[in-house]
Amino acid sequence: MSKRPLVVVTDHLAEAGVERAVLDPAADLLLLQTYDEADVAARAAAADVLLVFHDIKLTEYSIATLTKCRGIVRCGVGFDNVDLKAAGSRGIVVCNVPDYGTEEVADHALLLLLALARRLLPAEQSVRAGRWDPTTVFGTPRLRGRTLGLIGCGRIGTAMALRAKALGMRIVIYDPFKPDGLEKSLGVERCWRLDDLLAQSQFLSLHCPLTVETRYILNAETLARLPTGAYVINTARGPCIDVPALLDAVDSGHVAYAGLDVVEREPLDDERLRRHPRVLLTPHAAFYSVEAFAEMRTKGAEEALRLLRGEPVRNPVNLHCLVNPRCVLPTAAPR
Repeated sequence: MSKRPLVVVTDHLAEAGVERAVLDPAADLLLLQTYDEADVAARAAAADVLLVFHDIKLTEYSIATLTKCRGIVRCGVGFDNVDLKAAGSRGIVVCNVPDYGTEEVADHALLLLLALARRLLPAEQSVRAGRWDPTTVFGTPRLRGRTLGLIGCGRIGTAMALRAKALGMRIVIYDPFKPDGLEKSLGVERCWRLDDLLAQSQFLSLHCPLTVETRYILNAETLARLPTGAYVINTARGPCIDVPALLDAVDSGHVAYAGLDVVEREPLDDERLRRHPRVLLTPHAAFYSVEAFAEMRTKGAEEALRLLRGEPVRNPVNLHCLVNPRCVLPTAAPR
């Protein structure tokens, strides 16, 4: 029987070559390959560290069984599928990998914006149907000088701002959690009230985490504050948008087009959304490139290795509710 620490990978992975390259010979690895947290409760009690992807939700039920666990590493940016308080009250730190897909998500958000603005899919579908009709793209706006509003200006929002600036767009950000002066370092403008941002956003792109404050941050009331004919892009989290309200706004013409990489219920089961001709959909794929996926897994495993070695973790996300931590914390909270 091995005496080495145990790292349990809960979901998503069918192989662990990347993780083994980092963790061998420091720990044994167990892949649960499950979507059901009951399997975590039944099979992961001996885990020293959990590596968690996005296909499973961990609540008080499963976290209560982790009597040895020092940390839960969410191998991705978002961590809304892990109950932070349930972990923190038991001394279990929750960490994420905040930077692996910055370029990819920003590229994808810009892709959605460009594809919608330039009428890419209608034009392509028209040609394949045997037509050669440039009027398919009539109504396309010039992007230079148009206002792009960003809800959230962390790593990905910043990357999106820089990309859109290269197109000559006017960038305005709303992020009350970022320090004063961020807008100056980026050469963009800033609003301190969401209403002020919405009122001028001809294009609006979401780059915020899913929190109590951002759940349904776009709803019937806030969507109505956008200029008529606005475009809405979401590569953040599905529940940041009230989809029925968005579709009503699109149907009325108040919102011209929407591009969504994420939806509230995944896989998508909303036929009204799926079939809407003015909504462009991708399957929660903005995070991915060959390099980003390998980087995400490597950095997640490296955080697990720091936990096992008793070294300070780099990216804790539940310090606000962490009691009697079972790990070593950074000397200062990361910014």
